Amino acid sequence: MRMISYNVNGIRSAIKRGFLEWLKTDPAEIICLQETKAEKANIDLRLIEELGYHTYWFSAEKKGYSGVAIFSKIQPDQIFYGNGMNQSDREGRVIRADFKGLTLINAYFPSGTSGELRQSYKYQWLNEFSNYIGELQKERKKIIVCGDFNIAHHEIDIHNPSGNKKSSGFLPEERKWLTQFIESGMIDTFRELQKEPHHYSWWSQRFPSVRAENKGWRIDYFMLSKTLKSTLRKAAIYPDVKHSDHCPVFIELEI
Repeated sequence: MRMISYNVNGIRSAIKRGFLEWLKTDPAEIICLQETKAEKANIDLRLIEELGYHTYWFSAEKKGYSGVAIFSKIQPDQIFYGNGMNQSDREGRVIRADFKGLTLINAYFPSGTSGELRQSYKYQWLNEFSNYIGELQKERKKIIVCGDFNIAHHEIDIHNPSGNKKSSGFLPEERKWLTQFIESGMIDTFRELQKEPHHYSWWSQRFPSVRAENKGWRIDYFMLSKTLKSTLRKAAIYPDVKHSDHCPVFIELEI
């Protein structure tokens, strides 16, 4: 089972940049998208469905904002839209798909870069998400959480750690939360298999040379329940795929 998580920073923009042509290369059976910035009705779904994907969308109430989607060639048994947290659900941040005993959660974590109000909400959201996953772990033992976490975990995951100690996305409180999340029974799939530095999944658009110079952050993840550790075969980041300021992250499981 091959899976990709990809913040497309607006699916309509990504489509103009060749996203559908990339989908035709069959990159994975399951594609999890964040920041779709669109509703289902805004997209010609035939072009995606003709490739064999079932599509499931959870959009924000605000037009052109946030939103998550799952494209899957394997039809899930159940889809759950949202995580029951009011503001999170209004912003279209979480969608869940169950495949028999396997639960896949696609999440777009809030950013705190726009100011103190959103940073405070980010901390609130992180606490709510921890509670949500904790409750889910009581009944579901095989969980995959993927998405744009908007947090670089360790210094190895950011090109300039010393210069970003006070930047949202690399604050001590955020990094501590991610450590605790992993300690709750999850595995960072990429770091499980790849220990080398200079692997990033997001580059700032404010400076055009940043991506060419690989001055990025690793903020997109696949996290697995430890019960799935033995199924992990591959984990990768695809920086050469350029439809967004993020790039896809990939895992392959033997299920």
